[in-house]
Amino acid sequence: MFRHHRGPGGARLAAVVLAGRVTGRAVVGRCPVPDPGRRPPVVSLLVPLYVHPAEDPGSWHRLITAADRTYGVVLNPANGPGDAPDPAFASAAGALRAAGARLLGYVDTDYGTRAAAEVAEDARRHREWYGAQGCFLDRVSSAPDALPAHRALVRALRRQGSAPVVLNPGVHPAPGYARIADLLVTFEGPWSVYVSSFSRPDWTLRHRPERFCHLVYGVPQALAPLAVRTARERGAAVSGPVTGSLPNPWSRLTPVLAGDPS
Repeated sequence: MFRHHRGPGGARLAAVVLAGRVTGRAVVGRCPVPDPGRRPPVVSLLVPLYVHPAEDPGSWHRLITAADRTYGVVLNPANGPGDAPDPAFASAAGALRAAGARLLGYVDTDYGTRAAAEVAEDARRHREWYGAQGCFLDRVSSAPDALPAHRALVRALRRQGSAPVVLNPGVHPAPGYARIADLLVTFEGPWSVYVSSFSRPDWTLRHRPERFCHLVYGVPQALAPLAVRTARERGAAVSGPVTGSLPNPWSRLTPVLAGDPS
């Protein structure tokens, strides 16, 4: 995610995919009996953290201590891996790996206009410098005519060892994008828009909720758990509610992770 907001899909620095378990819905009836063979649904949090580890070590410390609950951490030192390893990010990455977190390297695709070789090089640097296993491809095109190029790009990244691959167009793209991504971000925007005008195309019903993510900012602190539940109800098992607003909504950890009252 960019250091400065550039409109939809902007304000991106770092993101964290965090996972925890929540209990299933209460059973309504006289004698609710839990099903021992049924696991509670997994709720994953993709949490943009728009701050350098040296600037807010407290947030990163809380993240590291929560690593046993994480699905993965997206590292973004400089709108990508940068020209040289960042010592603070390298240290944070090492601590996260030691705590059991999976790391994803942030790579900007510039809506498909960046050369595939440049994208692959960014992914390679993330692996070599920070030990990232997968990648988070940002500013992904949503257009159907760009799908073949993105399909080839994702295949190339997987061949060189990057997995999982997360695609972030920030909107519902052409349906084929869901078949090439391990995780697809189909909403990135403010809470006001999310609650008032979000719509879900029918093709999303053909895929498991674990394949979709919603990133929402400007969420009132007390409503962060509701934002997670709303995403689940709208077919996205992964979500990222934050309280911040533009120009930098990602400056703090989500209340869901930070331990704020919910």
